[in-house]
Amino acid sequence: MPDYSLIDHQLLNDLLLEAADNPRLRKNRNFHANDQSACHRLANALQPGTYVQPHRHLDDQKAESMVMLSGELGVLLFDDMGQVVATHRLQAAGEVIGINIEARTYHAVVALSPCVFFESKAGPYIPVAPEELASWAPAAGNAKAADYLAWMVSLFQ
Repeated sequence: MPDYSLIDHQLLNDLLLEAADNPRLRKNRNFHANDQSACHRLANALQPGTYVQPHRHLDDQKAESMVMLSGELGVLLFDDMGQVVATHRLQAAGEVIGINIEARTYHAVVALSPCVFFESKAGPYIPVAPEELASWAPAAGNAKAADYLAWMVSLFQ
């Protein structure tokens, strides 16, 4: 087995198909060895309609970087009260192709088209804790999540 892996259009297309078949409309491909790895590197595929509840990472080592590989992604940054302080449209073939988000910053993403981005952040993997989820936004599965997602998407139209 080789000690490298290529990130090519076939991988991106396969990942987008897997995301489309996933009930959450997302799928990731990890390039790090396991959840305990010190550096997490992954390709994240999102389909329009997936809901990512606004959240933040309270661990100061959990800043994250995202770089677009295909498609278009909307990134929203919020203050502690849930007010949008910035929106950024990331496009693989656009002028802005990525973002670095510091720890403790509330953020969410919306798929503006089927898209894949490369993400990097410090390990080990720790699921988002309840206190890191924005209390002012509906949880995934909540009946109001679809309306909240539609509102977030509308900020990019």
